[in-house]
Amino acid sequence: MKRAREVPRHVACVMDGNGRWAAQRSLPRTSGHRAAETTVIDVIEAARSAGVEWLSLYAFSTENWRRPSAEVDFLMQLVRRVVRKHAPLLHARGIRCRFLGVTDPRIPPVLARDFADLTTLTGDNRGMTLTVAFDHGGRRDIVEAARSLIDSGIPADAVTEQSFAAHLPFPDTPDVDLVIRTSGEQRISNFMLWQVAYAEWMFPPVLWPDFRAPHFLQCLHMYRQRDRRFGGVLPNQNGEA
Repeated sequence: MKRAREVPRHVACVMDGNGRWAAQRSLPRTSGHRAAETTVIDVIEAARSAGVEWLSLYAFSTENWRRPSAEVDFLMQLVRRVVRKHAPLLHARGIRCRFLGVTDPRIPPVLARDFADLTTLTGDNRGMTLTVAFDHGGRRDIVEAARSLIDSGIPADAVTEQSFAAHLPFPDTPDVDLVIRTSGEQRISNFMLWQVAYAEWMFPPVLWPDFRAPHFLQCLHMYRQRDRRFGGVLPNQNGEA
């Protein structure tokens, strides 16, 4: 048995429920995305204050390109505004920011530049690392890592989990300890598939725009109650001493 750390080192959030939040209020889906901004900042502050070292947020998946073009365009503009608005705060808090994905040519060049500028601005910070998964797909990351591994000329019998992981984007990223998916939906949705292999999962029913620091801290509290066995068994089970 391995007890969970008092505070999970790496927490990842699937920010789900914006559309349903808007629908419950007879508002357009874009209103739900706009309302999510407050939650994002609240969760970042709560994670940093609690001592979380790595926070990953799932903002836009490779599958989200299938949404109506008007909604996608709105999201691109919204994300750009949020990044530019909160860059000074993130830097002042000592948070290192980076973006996982961002390879699709449909991403507006001005948004890609904002991502790069924020990454450069905060690159020397040594506080919490905030990774925003944008145009991200876990399967794509694994395929690209396999291609990189093949290109590197490593013999097949020399490939290990460690050598493979070294070819993933941001290979210094530790495994995810806790995934929080809001709105009660229970799916992985192609999110950081390699890194969540042994993560604890929680599915609070609250929709993302209503998710706040107390909800986040409650998830951390529940995480501390869990025994992380990583394929093992608890003591005194199955006849073990």
